[in-house]
Parts: sequence; C-alpha cells; structure tokens
Amino acid sequence: MTALAPTLQAFFTDRLINQRDASPHTIAAYRDTLRLLLTFIQRQTGKQPATLDIGDLDATRITAFLDYLERERRNGPRTLNARLAAIHSLFRFAAARHPEHASLIARVLAIPAKRFDRAIVTYLTSEEVDALLAAPDRDRWIGRRDHALLTLAIQTGLRVSELTALRRQDVHLGTGAHVRANGKGRKLRATPLTTRTAAVLRSWLQEIDDSPAEPMFPTTRGRPLSRDAVALLVAKHTTAASPSCPSLKTKTVSPHVLRHTAAMNLLHAGVDSTVIALWLGHESVEATQIYIHADMTIKERALARAAPPNTKPGRYRPRDDLLAFLEGL
Repeated sequence: MTALAPTLQAFFTDRLINQRDASPHTIAAYRDTLRLLLTFIQRQTGKQPATLDIGDLDATRITAFLDYLERERRNGPRTLNARLAAIHSLFRFAAARHPEHASLIARVLAIPAKRFDRAIVTYLTSEEVDALLAAPDRDRWIGRRDHALLTLAIQTGLRVSELTALRRQDVHLGTGAHVRANGKGRKLRATPLTTRTAAVLRSWLQEIDDSPAEPMFPTTRGRPLSRDAVALLVAKHTTAASPSCPSLKTKTVSPHVLRHTAAMNLLHAGVDSTVIALWLGHESVEATQIYIHADMTIKERALARAAPPNTKPGRYRPRDDLLAFLEGL
C-alpha cells in the first residue's frame, strides 16, 4: 500500500473525526472533494486510487483538477475555493507525517484561492415579504407548513440547513419565545421570536406530531424536508406571488435570500452589526459588512451628514478662434 491511502484514511478518522470532531457536513464536503480529485487523477495517470502515491498529487495535477472543476463541472469561485480548502487541509495533515514530500506539499499549499467579484446581496423589501408570505394556500396542510417555514426563515435568518434540522424541542414559545439552532462549526445559538412569528408557529405545532424529536417542518411522510425541497418551495411561492408583486419577477429568490432579508431588516431597525453577526451565527463581524454595502439607505443618510466640498460648478466658454489659431502654430 502506498503512503497516500493510509494518510487519507487517517486524515478522516484521526484528524477530522477524533481531533476536530468535525460536523457531518464538513466530513461530507471533504469526502466529495477528495473523491472527485482521486477520480480525476485516476483518469490522468491510469492508476487505481488505492495505488496512487502522494507524488501523484503534485501542484500541476491539482491545478489541472481545479481547472476541470471550473470548465467542465461549471463550479463557481466559492465552490472552487471550498474544494481547494479541503485539499489544503489534507496536505497540511500530510506534511507532519511525510517530511520526505515537504517540497511537493509546500507547492500544493502555495496554490492560491480564486479571486472573484463580490456581488451586492439580494434581499426582499417589506412589500415583497408580504406578497411571499401570502402566497401559500393556508387552506391546505402543505400551505400552512410552508407559510410557517417562510415566516420563521424571514424573521430569524436561519440557514436552510438549520431550518431542515429543526425539531419540536428546538422551538420554545413560552415567555421569551425563541428557537435554538445548531449552526456552522457546531455553534449553538438562540434566536428570539416576534409575537407574530410565535403565534404562527404555535398554530403550526398543533398540526404535527408532538414528539420532541420530530422534525419541525416534515414532509407528508413525516420526514425532515431536504435542502432542495426548501429551495423548490421558496421558488414556487415566489412565482405565485409575482403577479401581485411584479418586482419579485426581477429577483432570484432562494432560502439564502430570506436570510439576507432578515439581516437587512435588523440593519434598517438600527441594530449594530456585531449583534447582527451574533444573530446570524457569523464567524466574524466582517461577514456582516456585506449588508452595509448593500443598503443605499445607510449610504444616503451618511451622505446627508457629510459636509459638501466648498466648490462651485464651472461655466463653459467657447475658445476664441484667433487665440486658438495662435496656440496651434
């Protein structure tokens, strides 16, 4: 057996699972990246993945792999950088175990992340929110479920993975109503609920299984909704709401747009960016700055408070023909 196979196995069992106690999402993301990489190297070299050595995964081949992901699999910059982060993590682990490959590992670790333009975030206005929440047919069980999910998502800004993982026991509707979520990096946080959101959830809880461990937003078969199912229901209700709110036709509304909407509502209410970062479960306050950049209202208020420069507009005067002739000599 070559050095790569035991190193790869130890990376998952020792490093990710035992030492870092990585979340299932992280393990799955790293697994998918390395599976794609080994399959790509197999096509390049003709070797079976179990027979590949660390030397077969040099910087040239990994750069070619990233190019393949971009050109043929149409991966965007964020996905490419996530894939590269997984590869870098493996090679940092391998560096301590295989110093004989130090030079090759250093060249792989030197592969830079892909730079990209950061688009201004999309969010919903209050009119668009009202139209979207009115779209589900609340005469039907599925419509009431979707309405409760959309209401919670827009008010709390929970990630789609947090919404799908919610259980009845995570929602507390007594004094100090709040919802508890397990976010990225296994960070637990509690998000308060407004009176209106609590009332919607209280009504919804009467229609589902009262076992504490049951999903908060189940399918008709009682299973948790998938991420794709949430994305589809958001898109469906956005389409249904578009005739009454034409501005929705110009926006691609996803579950993450609902998260952006919650953040912008907090920002418009004057909530400090550090509190918004805690509310959303961001790793750092810097991640919240995108909402300030996106908000023209804040920029306009800042412009109104700024002192204008002491200057006057110039006045256009045509040049004298004779002087122009002399200057042209």
